[in-house]
Amino acid sequence: MELQHVNVKLFARANAEFDFGALIPVFQNWIEKQSGDELLLDIADYSHVHDGPGVVLIGHEGDYSVDNTDGRLGVRYNRKAVLDGGNQDRLIQAARAALTAFARLEADERVAGKLGFDGRGIEVFINDRLLAPNTESTRKAAEGEFQTFFRRLFGKPEWSLSYASDPRRLFAATAKVSAPLSLAELSANLGP
Repeated sequence: MELQHVNVKLFARANAEFDFGALIPVFQNWIEKQSGDELLLDIADYSHVHDGPGVVLIGHEGDYSVDNTDGRLGVRYNRKAVLDGGNQDRLIQAARAALTAFARLEADERVAGKLGFDGRGIEVFINDRLLAPNTESTRKAAEGEFQTFFRRLFGKPEWSLSYASDPRRLFAATAKVSAPLSLAELSANLGP
């Protein structure tokens, strides 16, 4: 199975005081500086949507957001453009993009202390229902790729993997570790 349109969501520590509006100037700065590898274009504010996508930084190749879907706050990267290479290359690229974005947000004084990485959970989605419908056969076809990816990402055997089962939802896998890892540790595990 060829995985494209990979999404990665890194969970954040719960913070009832988090203000999505603080992200607007931060993301505007990212657009102005264009300091990453991707072309960043615009911002969409969905913070008024309960348990929704939050604030989205729209890019040409992918989107970044601080997302609160299903009441789980996190930083999400949504790869939109087709990416060459194998499935591991695509999973790693999306994870690196999410890790880098979260680190940048944590380091920004306008967000620092209000949004922190929880270190225990990550969710991977395939945002293509035609390519990867949320079915048992898709799970079986992709499970080996996910196992390989999460073993590399976590660098240790103490983790669990679960899959979303609702066929109306995107195909997704959630991995959780028992002992928290930092953004730097996860980035190092992915290698250069």
